[in-house]
Amino acid sequence: MFKLFVRVLFAIEGLLLLGSLGHAQSFLLDLPRPSQHAVLTQRIGITDITINYHRPVVNKRKVWGGLVPYGQVWRAGANENTTIEFTDPVTIEGKTLPKGTYGLHMIPGENEWTVIFSKNSTSWGSFTYDQAEDALRVTVKPQTADFHEALTYDFDDVSPDASVVTLRWEKVAVPFKVGVNTHLIVEQNLHNQLRGLAQYAWDGWDDAANYLLQEKIDLEEALKYSDKSILNEARYDNFMTKSKVLDALGRKDDATTARNKALAMANAVQLHGYARQLQIDGKQTEAFAIFRDNAKKNPDQWIIHVGLSRMYSAQGDFANAAKEMNVAAAGAPDGQKQPLQAFAKRLEAKDDINK
Repeated sequence: MFKLFVRVLFAIEGLLLLGSLGHAQSFLLDLPRPSQHAVLTQRIGITDITINYHRPVVNKRKVWGGLVPYGQVWRAGANENTTIEFTDPVTIEGKTLPKGTYGLHMIPGENEWTVIFSKNSTSWGSFTYDQAEDALRVTVKPQTADFHEALTYDFDDVSPDASVVTLRWEKVAVPFKVGVNTHLIVEQNLHNQLRGLAQYAWDGWDDAANYLLQEKIDLEEALKYSDKSILNEARYDNFMTKSKVLDALGRKDDATTARNKALAMANAVQLHGYARQLQIDGKQTEAFAIFRDNAKKNPDQWIIHVGLSRMYSAQGDFANAAKEMNVAAAGAPDGQKQPLQAFAKRLEAKDDINK
């Protein structure tokens, strides 16, 4: 009986706080609440951050120093605990916090706020808040903001390894920075993923190697991933990845060997794509050699004529460039014909299509 009394008391106090006794409420039924429920999730790298909260409204009331007193622990929302969940370890304002779900509380102040991450995330409001259950506290500075009638959380300044979580209500914004060690988390996660079904396919290992290569981290591990990909199934893709990793490691001769193996396995489209990348990288002579080689190996493919057209265009031979592009357009799949015809018109107007 006492427990029921306490439950009712907390509910009434919560309604009084929001000035909401005129709204229908029920412990048993799902009815609309004046402070509506919201869930917001942001992914940083592969780490999900989820805020689960209820949104009180200003409703012409004095919020800060009135409805929400200064210097007292506040639930950072309405109704049940506002919670924040991290699927991986993070930092909050530079301080470490393990992965998990936390009750989010705040202590408002006119010039400084305390943001609290409590190990207890299942309470009603902050009425039973216990500082001994804190996982972390940080202090932050409030900011002046545009008016927000309903309390809102936003993820601002999102980057590959951080974001700023900002509470906005009335004319106050309270930001705190969340950092994620994305590289470390992804590397650890790759080890786990590649122990599952992904280990039996070439492309999982190749994707892992390409991630490490792109991020310029742990290149020796990227090389191992490339080799395991090739063991599963030798392809143009994974030999080309291996050549890039070896290049990044400064092993130029080994990189050339791997690249030559890749090119020997390449189809017409892959050779064309490689030559185009050489063009984009400013290596015109090497690109022209691949375009010509591709034409010898795959003379009946429409993509060959696109490559020759690009080569002639770069050389300023617009007549032959337009001729080759028209041949390409005639033999291309229906979805490719229109853009190729547009290229041909540009070439007829002596407009270099490589620019």
